[in-house]
Amino acid sequence: PAGCGDGLCTKDAVLFLCDMQEKFRPNIFQFTNIVSNAARLLQASRVLGIPPILTEQYPKGLGPTVPELGAEGLGAHAKTSFTMLTEDVEKELQALGNPRQAILCGIEAHACIACTTFDLLEKGMEVHIVADAVSSRSQTDRLFALSRLKQSGAFLTTTEAVLLQLVQDARHPNFKEIQKLLTHPSPDTNLLAFFSTL
Repeated sequence: PAGCGDGLCTKDAVLFLCDMQEKFRPNIFQFTNIVSNAARLLQASRVLGIPPILTEQYPKGLGPTVPELGAEGLGAHAKTSFTMLTEDVEKELQALGNPRQAILCGIEAHACIACTTFDLLEKGMEVHIVADAVSSRSQTDRLFALSRLKQSGAFLTTTEAVLLQLVQDARHPNFKEIQKLLTHPSPDTNLLAFFSTL
């Protein structure tokens, strides 16, 4: 759409929140920081009117979404597939007018995040993976997944970059609210190791 250049556009974006559930808590690398960054993205999406889509992998076995994500009131789409693009999610995207841009966070980078990215790219969507808001059980799987996803045509970005790209201007009517979310810098989730794989 006009006025967004090459950046993210609030009018045309959807936030995907993938499988941040209780049973993953002890095993996922940097889990607390990943969820904390995803929670900021969810808060920003509410301020800016970006629709969020939440999934849970086999919730009967893996438990509910962790409370610190702040996703109460969002209907979670239960799934067993690795992709988030279940029939229900496809319907939700249609109801939203088929947004062109996906902001993707959650777990695991080499499984559900990867499968979802490939499916979204195949649909012709632009995919922005928030690297400091995605993880896997192992840092190796996480970094190689990010490298592979970048080769596939997804954009890798960070929580703070997404928040700033969405408002684009300090005169944006919601800038003050978004600025509050930037008061504390994003926690370091050990991504610098990623650059040695590039």
